Amino acid sequence: MNRGKGCFCIFIAFKNLIMEDLVFVVIVIIVVVDFLIERIVDYLNTTKWSNRLPEILKGKYNETDYRKSQLYRKANYRFEIISSSFSFIIIIFMLIFSGFSVIDSWSATISSNYILMALSFFAIIGLAQELLMTPFSIYDTFVIEERFGFNKTTVKTYISDKIKGLLLAAILGGVILTVIMVIWSKTGNFFWLLAWAVVTLLSIFMSMFYSILIVPLFNKQTPLEEGELKNKIEEFAKKAGFRLKNIFVIDGSKRSTKANAYFTGFGPKKRIVLYDTLINDLTTEEIVAVLAHEIGHYKKRHMLSGLATGIAESGIMFYVFSLLVNSPALSNALGVDEPKFHIGLVAFGILYTPISFFINIITNYISRKHEYQADHFAAQFDLGKPLVSALIKLSEKNLSNLTPHPLYVFFHYSHPTLLQRLNKLENQ
Repeated sequence: MNRGKGCFCIFIAFKNLIMEDLVFVVIVIIVVVDFLIERIVDYLNTTKWSNRLPEILKGKYNETDYRKSQLYRKANYRFEIISSSFSFIIIIFMLIFSGFSVIDSWSATISSNYILMALSFFAIIGLAQELLMTPFSIYDTFVIEERFGFNKTTVKTYISDKIKGLLLAAILGGVILTVIMVIWSKTGNFFWLLAWAVVTLLSIFMSMFYSILIVPLFNKQTPLEEGELKNKIEEFAKKAGFRLKNIFVIDGSKRSTKANAYFTGFGPKKRIVLYDTLINDLTTEEIVAVLAHEIGHYKKRHMLSGLATGIAESGIMFYVFSLLVNSPALSNALGVDEPKFHIGLVAFGILYTPISFFINIITNYISRKHEYQADHFAAQFDLGKPLVSALIKLSEKNLSNLTPHPLYVFFHYSHPTLLQRLNKLENQ
C-alpha cells in the first residue's frame, strides 16, 4: 500500500515537472516566434520601398518629401531592429535565468500582503523597463524625429511627460490591479465575470471622459475660436444631422509637427479635437472634409462597435486567465514555487500573445472597413476631392509610407493605405 502511494506520488511529481518544463518551453517558443514574425514582416515591408513616386500621385505629391519619407522609413527600420532586439534579449534573459523569480523575492521582502507584493513586483518591473528603454526613447525623439523635422519636444516637456506618465500608470494601474486582485481573492470561479464588469465600466468611463480628465494633464485644449472655420464646421454638422457643441484645438505643436484630428466621447460629452498643426497645414474645406470623415465614424456607430469589440476581447481574456491563474505550472515555469497572481499574470500575458495576435488581425480588418465607410460618408456630401487633398497633405507632412507590404498592412494597419483610400474615393 505504502509502495503504491509512493509510486503514485513519484508519478504526480514527474507529471508536474514535465508540465512545468512544457509550459516554460511554450512560453519561450511564443516569445521567439513572435519576435521572428515581426522581424520577417518588417523586412518584407522594406522590399516595397522604391525611389519612384507611385503614378497616381505624380503631380499631386512633393517628390522631395517622398524621398525624405524613404529615408525616414529606413532610419526607423534600423532603430526598430536595435530596440526590439534589445527588448527580446532582456525577456529571454529573464525567462532563462528566472529573473521574474528574483523580482518576486525582492517584492516579498517589501511586504507579505499579496496585494502589496503584486504592486511592488510590477512597480519594480515598470521602473526597470523605463530605465532600460528611456535611452531608446530619447534617441527616437531627439535624434530621429529631430533629424526629420518632427520634434518640437523640449527636454523639460519630455521629463514632465515621463513623470506624469509614470504617476498616472502607477495610480490607475495600481487601483485597477488592486480591485481585480480583491475580486479574485473573494469570488473564486466568478472572478472573471466581476473583473470583466469592472474593466468594462472603466472603459466606458474613459471613453466618455478621457479628453476631460487625462488629456489636460499633457496638453492644452481650447475651444475653436469664432470665424470662418468654426462656421463651416457647424454648417456641415447641421447638414449631416449631427449635434455638435464642443470643438476644441489641442496644442499638438508643443511636441511634434505631425497633424491629426480625432473624435471622442458619447452623447453630451462628445467632442471633436483638432491639432493646431492640422489647422495650420490644411485649408478650411480640407479641414471640414477631415471632420466629415470623423463625424462619419460617429454616424456609422463605429465608436460603439470598437468599444463593444474591446469589451468582448477583454471578456475572452479574463475568462482564459481565470482558468490558468491558479495553475502551479504557470508560476513554476517562471521559477516560482507556489502559484501567485502576479506571476500567473506575467506568464498568461505571454501565453495569450497568439490569441491577441489573431484578434488584432480581425479588429484591424474591421477598422480598415470602417475607414472606407467614413471616407464614403464624407464623399456623399461632395467632400471627396478636398478629403483626397487633405489625405495627401497629411501623408506628405507625416512622411507616411506610401507602399507598405500587403502582409504588413494585414497585420498592423488599422487604416487602409493612402493609395487604397485614394482609389476608393476617386471611384465613388
